[in-house]
Amino acid sequence: MRVVIAGAGLAGLSCAKYLVDSGHTPIVYEARDVLGGKVAAWKDEDGDWYETGLHIFFGAYPNMLQLFDELGIQDRLQWKSHSMIFNQKEEAGKYSRFDFPDLPAPINGVAAILSNNDMLTWPEKIAFGIGLVPAMLRGQAYVEDCDKYSWTDWLKLHNIPERVNDEVFIAMSKALNFIGPDEISSTVLLTALNRFLQEKNGSKMAFLDGAPPERLCQPIVDYIESSGGEVHLNQPLREIVLEEDGRVKNFRIGGYKDQPVKDIKADAYVSALPVDPFKLLIPNSWKDLEIFQKLDGLRGVPVINIHLWFDRKLTDIDHLLFSRSDLLSVYADMSVTCKEYADPDKSMLELVFAPAKDWIGRSDEDIIQATMNELKRLFPMHLLGTDPAKLRKFKVVKTPLSVYKAVPGCQEFRPSQKTPISNFFLTGDYTMQRYLASMEGAVLSGKLCASEINVSELNDK
Repeated sequence: MRVVIAGAGLAGLSCAKYLVDSGHTPIVYEARDVLGGKVAAWKDEDGDWYETGLHIFFGAYPNMLQLFDELGIQDRLQWKSHSMIFNQKEEAGKYSRFDFPDLPAPINGVAAILSNNDMLTWPEKIAFGIGLVPAMLRGQAYVEDCDKYSWTDWLKLHNIPERVNDEVFIAMSKALNFIGPDEISSTVLLTALNRFLQEKNGSKMAFLDGAPPERLCQPIVDYIESSGGEVHLNQPLREIVLEEDGRVKNFRIGGYKDQPVKDIKADAYVSALPVDPFKLLIPNSWKDLEIFQKLDGLRGVPVINIHLWFDRKLTDIDHLLFSRSDLLSVYADMSVTCKEYADPDKSMLELVFAPAKDWIGRSDEDIIQATMNELKRLFPMHLLGTDPAKLRKFKVVKTPLSVYKAVPGCQEFRPSQKTPISNFFLTGDYTMQRYLASMEGAVLSGKLCASEINVSELNDK
């Protein structure tokens, strides 16, 4: 089958990869001049990379890790120590660690929690552990059922002290969906915790050794093209053109930079666009279908990613850090954590500014000023005093509508990859799969979409 895919993010590219594995011919069209969608990155005038987000790979990402294996690029993942590291709010410049010993799950996770005495008291640890028992015993069905609660509501329901939120889960909520625990669905946190506690290396983290478009996306493109598929940049989807019976007749593509608009025909069609731009392209005759009506309940959350280049080293910690800041989520010194960005003498901090809804419309200068004020608490020895480190340059990347905002009740709005339109399919991390809005979710959705296309081909024969 010839399959046209709109969107060259991880979902669209993984869908195309698994389609060529099944003998199909995918043709991918991407609106922008860069691969990757939510993992896109660009080079500045000095040749330094800046990214859409701070992208972390977990041991609990089986589909992503399988993709790396199948592409033969496993060595591009730089695995860090099995730890989670938080800034201490009350002691500037100091950290608190959860270190996972080399023991089977969930013993290693329990040991990591019990051995940390900086953030939670023993009564809080015990109350939280008891609260997690239903999720561990009853599995994903229980986790999905908890979508009706925010994380804060779930904690209250299990009589877990509010301080557990303050100490740990404000930071984790912002890291997972860029919003706080009062807003985020408990399904998101429970999904992550289930994987972290039930898989020995589930919470182990890795950084890619360079920019995602080159180090991850381009190998997928090479794989697709070596098997007869195609990937085209600067080719936006303009319209989904229908037959009289409501099936897709063609995708109308192009019209960018004086390029002609063209009608692309195929046997099957896939939208791998984020949910918000896809909603703008839904044909009028489809809008009464329940699967597309429900998409109104999904909306992207604003995200700001910040890059700061300093004239000296601020830290030698080779890991992701949870800032526990009111304005910042997670951060890392990419000159330490990432091979391609390595610099022995200077730091490049990459930070996620979240929640971003009150800042997305502010100037870059305002955002940098607020960030620097927060960093003075995190790095007082380097940024205060008579000879503070100097900020050499910065980049601010704003994404007004990023991954869908995972508030309570969202699960029912997420569509399957199969639609009522026999030759039209969906992929993207917002579609229904167990890993929610993440790189793993995007890759899994692409794999599931390719599987649905295979089934449809068999049904047509």
